[in-house]
Amino acid sequence: MRRFLASVVMVLIAGAVSGQQAVTNFNQFYRYPLSVGLFYQGLTPFSAYNTPYTIYDIGADVRMPIPTVPVLQPFARLGIMRFDSIDAAFPEKWDHFHLYCMAGAAYANRFARNFEFGADLGVGISEAIFPHVVDTGTVGSPFLLLGAGGRVGLDPSYNFNIEFQPSLRYLLSLSPLKTFDGFVFSIGITASYRFGEDPDSARAIIRALRLDSLSFGPAFGAMQSYYADNPLGTVTVTNTERQPVTNLEISFLQPGYMDVETLSFTQAVVKPGDSVAVPLKAVFNKQVFTTEGKTPLSGQIIAKYKLGGRDVEQREPVSYVLYDKTAITWSDNAKVGAFITPQDGSLKTWTAAVSEETREATLPALNQSLQIALQIYQALSATGIQYQEDPSSPFTRVQGRLEAVDSINLARTTLRQRYGDCDDLTVLFASLLETRSVPTAFITVPGHIYAAFDTGVAAESYAEINPDRSMTLAIGGTLWIPVEVTLLDGKSDFLAAWQAGIALWNASAADRQLTKTAEAQEVYAPVGLQEALLQPIPPAKDVVVRSVTAARDRLADVFVKPILAEVTKTKGKREYNRLGIAYARFGRYADAIGAFTQSTKADPSYASAQVNLANVYYLQKDYKKSITGYTAVLKQLDTKGASASVSLRATVLLNLSQVSSASGDTKASQEYLAQAQQADPATAQEFLAVASGEGGGGRAASAAGRVILVDEDQ
Repeated sequence: MRRFLASVVMVLIAGAVSGQQAVTNFNQFYRYPLSVGLFYQGLTPFSAYNTPYTIYDIGADVRMPIPTVPVLQPFARLGIMRFDSIDAAFPEKWDHFHLYCMAGAAYANRFARNFEFGADLGVGISEAIFPHVVDTGTVGSPFLLLGAGGRVGLDPSYNFNIEFQPSLRYLLSLSPLKTFDGFVFSIGITASYRFGEDPDSARAIIRALRLDSLSFGPAFGAMQSYYADNPLGTVTVTNTERQPVTNLEISFLQPGYMDVETLSFTQAVVKPGDSVAVPLKAVFNKQVFTTEGKTPLSGQIIAKYKLGGRDVEQREPVSYVLYDKTAITWSDNAKVGAFITPQDGSLKTWTAAVSEETREATLPALNQSLQIALQIYQALSATGIQYQEDPSSPFTRVQGRLEAVDSINLARTTLRQRYGDCDDLTVLFASLLETRSVPTAFITVPGHIYAAFDTGVAAESYAEINPDRSMTLAIGGTLWIPVEVTLLDGKSDFLAAWQAGIALWNASAADRQLTKTAEAQEVYAPVGLQEALLQPIPPAKDVVVRSVTAARDRLADVFVKPILAEVTKTKGKREYNRLGIAYARFGRYADAIGAFTQSTKADPSYASAQVNLANVYYLQKDYKKSITGYTAVLKQLDTKGASASVSLRATVLLNLSQVSSASGDTKASQEYLAQAQQADPATAQEFLAVASGEGGGGRAASAAGRVILVDEDQ
C-alpha cells in the first residue's frame, strides 16, 4: 500500500510540475481565507503494545492562512484514533479509541499551480475510552499528544486540495496506564475544500478597485512646487473584492506636463470593503509656465496593487483645467510668495542699474535696507509706474472669495507695462528688494495688499530708523517698514508711502495679516521663468538721483526736526552730538561738522563728539584729518586710565582700522583691529558681524558705513 501511494505521488508530482507556466508568487496568487478538510490515517506504533493492533485515525481539520504570510497556516484538528486489538484470546478487551483535539501551525509552499509541499507541528489532548478492559464498565485515560509531519499536496482546482501526509505522533498518558505511551508513525490522506474565489476565473480577471468621490483641480501654474507636497485633488479608493488588496500605490500622470507619474499614496493592505481617501499630488515640469489663459487637460489616476499575488494596474481618466502662471485664488494669502521672483535676470539687471546710478548718492552711515527701498521706490516712480485697478478682477472684489480666480502679473510684466493693481505693485516692489537681498513681506487688510521690508535693525534701536517708534513694526525682533506701493504716481515719495503703510496697519488692527516672503516661499516656491528677451530699461541717472536725493532730504527732516528742537531748547553737548549724527547719516556733512563742533565747545573733553567729528572726515574721505582725530581721542582715553570707557576705546580702534584700510595701510588696519578685539571682544564681534551683513542692529548698526557713530554720555 505504501509503495503504491508513493508511486502515485511521484507520478502526479511529475505531471503537475511539467505542465506549469511561471507565475510570480503562487502562494499569494492562490491564497485562500479558510480550508476545511477530512482525513484518514493508518498508524503503526514504534514499540509493541500488550497485543497487536490495527490503528487508524479519522477526523477533520480547519486551516486559516495568515493573510500577509499565506505559507503559514494555523490549524485546528478534531479526530478519533481507533485501536482495534487482534489478540485471539481477548479480541475486545483492549479495544479502545481516542477522542482528541489538536492545534498547531502548518507550513505550505505552493510553488506550482497544482502542487505544494510543507510540514506541520501540533499539540493536543485526548481522552482514551476503554469499553471492555474491566468488568465494571468503561474507563478512560487522558493523553497528551505531540505531532509533526510532512505534506505533499495536489490542487486539481483552486477550491479543492488533496494531501498525502507522512507524520509522527507521540502519545503520553497522563494516568497510571502507560502501555500505550510512545511514538506512532502514520501515512494518511486529506481532502480539503478551500473557500474563496478562483483568481483564474473570468469573474476574477475583471475585478478592480472602485475610484469615486473625485475632487480635482483646477491647477495653477504658479503653484507648481506646491502640488509636489500638497494635493491637487482627492479620490476615494474602495476595495470591492472579498480579499485584501496589498501593496497599493496611487499615482497621477499628466502627459506633456509631467516627466514621470507622481506617487501620491501607498498603503500596505486595504481590507475587503474598506475605503481610503487618497490625496493626489503632481510634480509638474516647466511646461506649466508656458500656457496662456485656461488650458483643458486630461490626466490619469494610476492604481497599482497586488490582488491574490497578482500584479494589477488600473487607470482612471480625470479632466481638469490648467490656469497660466499669472492666475491665483485667494484661499491662502501666502500664495503671493510664488509670484515674487528675485532670481529673475531682468529684475536683477534693472536693480543693478539703479544701484549703479545711485552709487554716489548712497550714504554709508544710513541703514542700507532703508536706502535700497527708498532708491527702488523713487526709481519706480521716475520710471512712470502707475497704480491701475484690474477692471476684470479688482482685489477688493476677489479677496476672500475662495473660488474666484484672480490674476497677478509677474514683476517683469508690471515693470515692462508700467502699471498694475495693488497685488501687481506689491509683487514688483518685493521682487526688486529681494534681488538686493532685502527681506520682504506682504500685508493684507480688507480689500487691499501692500508691501513691507526688514531693516535688520534690532527693535530696541528704533531711533536709527525713525525717532517715532510708531513708524516701525517690530516683527521677530527686528524693525520692518510697510510701504503703500499704490502711491506710485510720480507725486508721492517714499516717506509718504511709508506713512500711508503705517496708517493702513493701524487702521486694520483686527483684520491685518503680515506674511514674510521667505516663509511663504517655503510652501509656494517662485514660479519658473525663462529669460526675458526684452530687458526693462531703468530711468535716466540724473532723474533717479534727483528723485532719490529729494526723498532722502524729506526723510532727513523727520530725524533732524525733533533733535533740532531739543538743541534749541537745551544747547547741551549730547543734543548737539545727536543732531550731528542725524546730519551725518543723511549726508549733510557740513551741518554735521557744525553740530559736533558745537558739542565739543560745550565740553572740550566730550569724546563722543570728537569721535564723530573724525567719522565725518572719514565719510568725506579726508583720511588724514580722520586719523588725527581718532588718535587724539585715544590719547585722551589713555589719560583717563581705568575709568575710560572700554567700549568707546574699542570703537575708536575699529574706526581707525577702517580708515587705515580705506587709505591703503593694510598692516595698520589689522593691528588696530587686533587691539579692538583685545580691548572689548563683544563690541568688535558686533561690528564685524554687522559689517559682513550678519548683524541685526544696535549701536553698531551703522558699521555698514564702515564707521561707528557714537552716542555715549561720558
